[in-house]
Amino acid sequence: MVDASRAPAAVLIPLLYKNGEYHIIFTRRTETVQYHKGQISFPGGAYEEEDETLVDTALRECDEEIGLPPEVVEVLGELDDTITVTSGYIISPFVGLVQEERPLKLHPLETEEILKIPVSTLLEKDCLRQTTEVVNGQKITTYAYHCQGNVIWGATAKILSQFLDIFARLQESADR
Repeated sequence: MVDASRAPAAVLIPLLYKNGEYHIIFTRRTETVQYHKGQISFPGGAYEEEDETLVDTALRECDEEIGLPPEVVEVLGELDDTITVTSGYIISPFVGLVQEERPLKLHPLETEEILKIPVSTLLEKDCLRQTTEVVNGQKITTYAYHCQGNVIWGATAKILSQFLDIFARLQESADR
């Protein structure tokens, strides 16, 4: 998806296999960042000239925000681009398998908290709440995940929904 009016950005969906199940690493943004204050998100941010590709952006931001170095992440693939409604970004999401668990270190200006949520929790039926809203005359579906006392919403929830659909289908195929 190309949209010249939006700034390119990338996020990483870091998957960690721990205690017999997959977890996704999320961040809670600080109240001092410019956009999406206090929201739960994937590590990521705006493309910078030093980045050769948007994958590089996602990996660089992941290292900066939570101290997860690129060399321990195996990039598995890319999901569909997602636009943000309020901040003017077009986000390219990448899925990465964390090959080696290391202590994470949050960036004090950007990351308030690091959350590791099991994929099985996110797939629970009462976790996802979908609504349809009208924005600029168009009907859109919005997503919000309510789990472990947290609410994941906005572009992050939309990306998460796409990832979980794929994950559930792969799990079904593996179980056959």
